[in-house]
Amino acid sequence: MLVNLQERKKREFASFKTIDDVINILKSQFASRNLFLKYSLDKAEATINEYFDDKTFMVITDPNYQHEGTIAIYGLSDKYIEVEMTVVEDRGPGYYRCKIKSARRATQGRRHLRFKLNPGDAVATNFKVSKHTIDISSFNIPTSIKVVLEQFQSANSRMSDIVKVDVFGSDDDPLMVQMRKTGKSLFIADVAKKEDYGAVTEDFVDCIEIFGNEIDPFLKKNVEKGYKSIVTVPIIYITESESSIPFGYIQMISKSKNFEISDVLSLKDHSFKLVDRIRDANTIMLPMHQNIIDISRGGAKLGITDDNLKKYLAKSKGFIFDIVFKLQAPITIYGEIKVSYTDDQGTLYLGVDFEGNSSRKDEMKRFISVIKPMETDYKSRLIKTMKQQKKVGQ
Repeated sequence: MLVNLQERKKREFASFKTIDDVINILKSQFASRNLFLKYSLDKAEATINEYFDDKTFMVITDPNYQHEGTIAIYGLSDKYIEVEMTVVEDRGPGYYRCKIKSARRATQGRRHLRFKLNPGDAVATNFKVSKHTIDISSFNIPTSIKVVLEQFQSANSRMSDIVKVDVFGSDDDPLMVQMRKTGKSLFIADVAKKEDYGAVTEDFVDCIEIFGNEIDPFLKKNVEKGYKSIVTVPIIYITESESSIPFGYIQMISKSKNFEISDVLSLKDHSFKLVDRIRDANTIMLPMHQNIIDISRGGAKLGITDDNLKKYLAKSKGFIFDIVFKLQAPITIYGEIKVSYTDDQGTLYLGVDFEGNSSRKDEMKRFISVIKPMETDYKSRLIKTMKQQKKVGQ
């Protein structure tokens, strides 16, 4: 039994037009290819051994399998196919007469061959997981991170006459909204000069463009407050998957001098150091070993049994971890969670994708060099099995 099934990253599907189309695919493409029970923890196989004129057929699978009126099977030929069936008759343990309830096929083929690992071939370990997710869309910044910002502001309060460190909010003015959207900085060398409100380079927001006809009142307001110069840089958090999240800002306001570009660069450097502190405070490293159920060049299925690790991974979008193949040095990978589910023993199963630029380039090269011979060996064994099955069926 599976609980808490969540598909984090949806696969794109196309439906079949008729039941006959589905049956034809099953007959032609899966006569010698394996079908499997969907969500089966041990990847239990299913076989269709007889088709009837009323468009029902006999499914043979694990005698210990317990259905609840429906059975879902899947297989891979040129593309992934998934069929949900209604059980119309139980003929005995693992022997069912079924009819098609629905079926769908992936619009794109699977990129890489996935295969099971033998115990001891490899383990997943050294999980680096974020304690909290920074959700800028709902302005949900964890209290622990806000504390780091407050500490930073207090420690650096003497950098200028006014120093402010804060997160972006839902009620921000147009200037802050633009900084949050673009990740660009603000630099007004002299608040009394209208031309200084324009963008110095593409890395800066353009106040004249943002405020339009309201730029003069904005200038007047800054002068009346006694401001001389303003610099504001966004705090851009880089996630484990290397995506950028501008979620806050550091602002310096001077009442006595004009800032220069060097002051902007210095403040940017402070923002980088602040992000490092936030990441350290928001990351936990858990060194326990966990099972890798199956693997491919682009992803893996992990079985998580450690309770502390489950607590963090259940809510995570992705995480950094090490794959340790037998007799090999650890390979550091970032895994984006595509699907997660829990069995009735409490084991959390994660389908993760680590294809793309989310993992360090050199690490991915090492990973491919290790998995390539394993993949070749699996292909040869698979072809041998299919040939044997074909001979038996003749």
